[in-house]
Amino acid sequence: MSIFLANEQPLKVDVEELRDLAVLVLSEEGYPESTEVAILLVSESEMAGYNERFLDREGPTDVLAFPVETLLPGIVPDLDPHGPPLITGDVIIAPAYVEKQAQAHGVTSGDEMALMVTHGMLHLLGYDHATDEEAERMEQRERELLAKVGRTRR
Repeated sequence: MSIFLANEQPLKVDVEELRDLAVLVLSEEGYPESTEVAILLVSESEMAGYNERFLDREGPTDVLAFPVETLLPGIVPDLDPHGPPLITGDVIIAPAYVEKQAQAHGVTSGDEMALMVTHGMLHLLGYDHATDEEAERMEQRERELLAKVGRTRR
């Protein structure tokens, strides 16, 4: 898997753990080694800019996902093994916002960051939470994936 992870904010974050988690999500979902994803860790102000520009919402948020392909949860598209890699999209996370959220929910910042990476990755792979059924499916998959790395979902 090719995981581009750029830490563009000042908080200390275990980027190797986050990169490994992204690889795990792709592997567990059955995606080939050639799959690519970008993860950007940004400041709250930069996240607020993305949130306003792309979703017309004010203020920062925890995670945004921008898929390149329209994928379906649990279904890996047929890919030509000799063709170009599958570029899934971008996950943008604001660690300072995630830290505040972890404190508010009484969970560790590590668990909350792991949830944000997993959540964003699953969005790229077609999971959503627009309906109760979709939300339950996505949350269950998050629990399963996080358990594989010793993390829990709030």
